[in-house]
Amino acid sequence: MGSGAEIDLEMMRRAIALARPRVGRTGANPAVGCVIASEGAVLAQAATAEGGRPHAEEQALHAAGDAACGAVAYVTLEPCGERRSGGPSCSERLAEAGVARVVVACADASPYAAGRGLERLRAAGVEVEIGVLEADAAALYREYLP
Repeated sequence: MGSGAEIDLEMMRRAIALARPRVGRTGANPAVGCVIASEGAVLAQAATAEGGRPHAEEQALHAAGDAACGAVAYVTLEPCGERRSGGPSCSERLAEAGVARVVVACADASPYAAGRGLERLRAAGVEVEIGVLEADAAALYREYLP
């Protein structure tokens, strides 16, 4: 097993690879990849579903179940801070699941994120790191991000 930084890069590459085939297939929502891991071992992974719902994070959290508590989530785009539907946002879901750390490639300028997702996570005591493989992930969002 590599160092923490090497694991972060490996897991984010995996998340980007999950999102890539979904670009253009998620409606108005961006194609996001999410990997939930613990000590370098993948617990669950998902990409935004066809049409844009469910989001990658909620699918991966569902698949990981209780194992998500204390784990690290690697997400290609900032988790939403609020939902148009009024339901729990991805940042709320990650915090409620007890994820210890969230590693994000790109910030999201959407009015449903725009820093709110990261603020919610930090307010809940979740460690947040942003910018891991940002340029690689940003290529997925050329049509989405301003």
